[in-house]
Amino acid sequence: MDARDVILKPVITEASTDQMDSKRYTFDVAVTATKIQVKKAVEEIFDVKVVKVNIMNVKGKMKRMGRYAGYTKKRRKAIVTLSADSKEIKLFEK
Repeated sequence: MDARDVILKPVITEASTDQMDSKRYTFDVAVTATKIQVKKAVEEIFDVKVVKVNIMNVKGKMKRMGRYAGYTKKRRKAIVTLSADSKEIKLFEK
């Protein structure tokens, strides 16, 4: 797996942007990705030092469209903690 296949996109929510001050970043990752693969991918793409990776599976939500019901896509989220001496990841460029 390539590093860009492991990290799909950053998660930008109010809670995740508050955690960026303490060098914790949240990413959507591939459903089959492991903690080691996520760590190597973040270090390769952003050139930082990762201390810890927490991964959680997010179930799809039930959605209805008239009489038809189904689920949204399930996903996997990774919260990556960087070391104190590593640089910040720039998600918002000017």
